[in-house]
Amino acid sequence: MSLPSEKDLERELGDYLSNKYGGQVKIVSAGMLPLAREKVVEQQAERSEEAFQFDLKPEELVKYLDEYVVQQGEAKAVLATKICTHFNRIRHELETGRSIKRQVGRIKSNVLLIGPTGVGKTYLVKLIARRLGVPFVKGDATKFSETGYVGGDVEDLVRDLVRQADDDISKAEYGIIYVDEVDKIAASPQRLGADVSRAGVQRAFLKPMEETDVELKVPHDPLSQLEAMEHFRATGKREKKVVNTRNILFIMSGAFVDLPDIVQKRRNERAIGFGSKLESKTHGSRSFQEVMAEDLIAYGFESEFVGRLPVVAALTDLSRQDFVEILSSPNSAVVLGKKEDFKAYGIRLSFEPEALEAIAAKAVLEKTGARGLLSVMEKTLLPFEKSLPSTIRRHLVVSREMVEDPHGGLLAMLKETGSDHHRRRSEALRLADFARLVEVIEHAHGDFLREQAVEITPTRLNMMAAHCLDALLDVRDVCADFSEMIHHIRDYAATVSVDCDINVILAEAAIDRILQKSQLTIPSVNQVCQEIFTTLEYGLRLMGQKNLDVELVMPVAAVDSPATFIDAVLDEHFQL
Repeated sequence: MSLPSEKDLERELGDYLSNKYGGQVKIVSAGMLPLAREKVVEQQAERSEEAFQFDLKPEELVKYLDEYVVQQGEAKAVLATKICTHFNRIRHELETGRSIKRQVGRIKSNVLLIGPTGVGKTYLVKLIARRLGVPFVKGDATKFSETGYVGGDVEDLVRDLVRQADDDISKAEYGIIYVDEVDKIAASPQRLGADVSRAGVQRAFLKPMEETDVELKVPHDPLSQLEAMEHFRATGKREKKVVNTRNILFIMSGAFVDLPDIVQKRRNERAIGFGSKLESKTHGSRSFQEVMAEDLIAYGFESEFVGRLPVVAALTDLSRQDFVEILSSPNSAVVLGKKEDFKAYGIRLSFEPEALEAIAAKAVLEKTGARGLLSVMEKTLLPFEKSLPSTIRRHLVVSREMVEDPHGGLLAMLKETGSDHHRRRSEALRLADFARLVEVIEHAHGDFLREQAVEITPTRLNMMAAHCLDALLDVRDVCADFSEMIHHIRDYAATVSVDCDINVILAEAAIDRILQKSQLTIPSVNQVCQEIFTTLEYGLRLMGQKNLDVELVMPVAAVDSPATFIDAVLDEHFQL
């Protein structure tokens, strides 16, 4: 007698349970679950595609970049325009259904960034990806080799994009892949034979940069192989997941050290003749503004590779004054980073304006662009960072003399007795920074707050500026956080209105007081609201039950003393 198969057992058990309990009880085998999950994944992918929303305009993106990046006006304009057009075009295609029809000959606006080291190429791309909220991955071109050779596979970048999108393939298909040091894969004219790390890598990028399907399961990935085996064991089917690169934007960048010479050579060759003017070869990064496709080909790139990078944006060298502007910005990552380091020891770090100028002057000598700022900053503050945590001093104001002689400045500071110079100077600088932040929030971010239906009250403005200083946060992030908290407070009041059947409206001053009572986080704001409305609940329900057609506006007094406030309101509406 042969044993029944798994399907026979499931059928017999199913029939028995159906006869006993009716059709409401069914057997669901384990093998069916992955298939059901696949359906859910497909539905999620469809919803993700339908939910793709993008309406950012180029000028809005340029304005955002101006908050963080000094100079580079042309590069910011090119990047913002082409990237906004790329994603708005995707949105338009999805809305009209044209994305189903594969447009023959469509060329993506892939971008090539050219400029000296340390001028902000990577920073620009990261800022754009952050503002757009799309999946973003970065790779170095030197780590890849042509498919079939030892080294990284360029298609791994696409797979990394899926991981960054939390395995949402449809979301990853609208991401950005950024490849740095692309100038290092230019073919060397002196090399003979196969060049798997240069021209070969260029060829490997051709299909992904245009359009191809990239398989997520690859032989050299043990985890993906285990997942595929488990899927086959459970379903008896081979699963094939692919990512289409049609809408993935590729941005590449490099320093291209020798490219200005090639540009000048072309210009001088074309200028030969009577009355012609030979150009100097000392233009440096200014020659990047005049780069043509033939210059990139002469540099060592294949014409097919250059053709897939139709947009070229050039960045220029930064001056000492540009460095000062970077350090003086409220969003300066260099300054905020060092303040965070000292804050970990309970020390408030401040900089005299002259100190920032001295740091900028030293950074110019480093000849590494904006990276030199961090190098000089570390060299200057290292002695203080080592010694001050072991002392009772909790304020450090960096002066020009400290920048020029850090060790001497530290010794002079440690010898000070009975003086609170650094504390007093720190407070004065904080007041100056506070006033500047109030102005920045009101003028540079006022439109953003108004778009979020957030009124800019004086109290709110001061709170945001103080929060930027105390928490060492990005100004835009603080504005977004306050907007979220204010909307949360309003939503809480709206929910109470529905529950108690009475229209409750919080005055702007009352909202500010709730923020002041909280720790400026959503959980703490929620806790304050809960404490207030728990006290008010009985009175509000009583008013709702009496069908009083009133709009209850809650002032600051309702937040400070909710019991007294609601008693007064009830006395007013229920007096005989």
